[in-house]
Amino acid sequence: MMIKKFLIIVLLCRISFGALAIAKTDTLKLNLPQVVEMAKANSIAAKQAVTVKETEYWKWRTFKSNYQPQLALEGILPGYTKTYTQVQQPNGSILFQPVHYDNSSLTLNFSQSIAATGGTIYGTTQLQRFDDFDRNNVLYNGIPYGLGYTQPLLQFNSLKWDKKIEPLKFNESKQAFIETQEKISITVTEYFFDLLLAQVNLNIAELNYSNTKRILTIADTKFELGKISKNEILQLQLEVLNSQKAVGTSKRDVEIATLNLRSYTGIEGNDRIKLDMPAVVAQMSVATEKVLTEAFENRSDAIAFVRRLAEARRDVAKAKGENGLKATLSANLGFSNAANTAFDVYRNPKNQQSVQLQLSIPVMDWGRSKSRTKTAQANEQFITYAVEQDMQTFKQQIVTQVTLFNMMKEQIQLTDEAEKIAAEKYKIASERYVLGNLSITDLSIAFQENDRAKRDYVSSLRDFWGAYYQLRYLSLYDFEKNVKITY
Repeated sequence: MMIKKFLIIVLLCRISFGALAIAKTDTLKLNLPQVVEMAKANSIAAKQAVTVKETEYWKWRTFKSNYQPQLALEGILPGYTKTYTQVQQPNGSILFQPVHYDNSSLTLNFSQSIAATGGTIYGTTQLQRFDDFDRNNVLYNGIPYGLGYTQPLLQFNSLKWDKKIEPLKFNESKQAFIETQEKISITVTEYFFDLLLAQVNLNIAELNYSNTKRILTIADTKFELGKISKNEILQLQLEVLNSQKAVGTSKRDVEIATLNLRSYTGIEGNDRIKLDMPAVVAQMSVATEKVLTEAFENRSDAIAFVRRLAEARRDVAKAKGENGLKATLSANLGFSNAANTAFDVYRNPKNQQSVQLQLSIPVMDWGRSKSRTKTAQANEQFITYAVEQDMQTFKQQIVTQVTLFNMMKEQIQLTDEAEKIAAEKYKIASERYVLGNLSITDLSIAFQENDRAKRDYVSSLRDFWGAYYQLRYLSLYDFEKNVKITY
């Protein structure tokens, strides 16, 4: 019998511990930093940012490849033909003769661009085989090797300008990725406080409902003793109904806010989410000069200022380079040969050289060249002014945000004190009403002030952390750890 009791106790303990374990897994407790990291890792916005980052990386790799040696193998294998073709006779007449041949070739080309001059060094080796099936004849032609150089003269050098602008674009894209991550922090902070405020409102509503019912019970006793009027009872009954309605509304708001937070952060499962009230980093100091310095060092906008000016100067150089005299100098040298066997092509090849200067001079364009240049110069001036204006706006936005952040630090201290005072006042009012020396109106006022103070404190926390993450976004600097933000 004792053994049976012992086994039953053990079984009940196991069931109890199991129930506790299940209860623990039913609630997912999260704080603000955890929610921010989840959003950065799992949100659709974060995945899109990673995709954009990869796209920009491969664009950068494509740009870099333009300055690397290029090696290409080209060929016609086979080049078989069997048809009739026109052949002009010595007397000028045309006869259609049958042809049946294979003309195959294989070429290996090498090229290297020179960014400083815009020219190109190239090399080639080629072997060609011609099979005449009608005459049972085979011929080989080839270039054992050849070297050449092509140099545009007095023209726009796109390689030189790309070498200045493309690194700026790549660095801009890297910083833009970090900004996107910080933008996610700002967005998810809003969702976090939406749910936190909904949970606080639900706690307030449930507490008010419980307290109002308790006070109504006491009031019923007072009414029976003739100490309070029927009107006061009716007022309390109305308060109970309103409190009960507030509980239902708050539960609905919690469900909506939870769904929004789950959807954005990618939190899966059906566990109830319970958010911790974030603390305030009171010792954190933010100076305007520090934020401005970090912003101009880290933000993609700061890099974009330099890039936009460089692109405007490039467009002017392009407009000038495409006007007036255009010339291209080409020169090559090497060896070539023809033979009846492939091996003989490479035996005692003959020298080959060529030099060519190609010119293009506009004689009359009715001011087109001048107009293109003036347009590019005017656009450069416009972009210069636009960049100056954007820089002023950039600075002002940072100065304003630093001021707001420091104001939020002071404001949250005041709302914290107000919340404590309102809670104490509410407690005293409840006790005084029970003792009978406080009216129902004054009690309702104490209720409302306490509720408002709690909501104001959460709103102050929202403003503080929203301003903090906005500062991180504007400067790409972590003011808690005093380090630049990197990913």
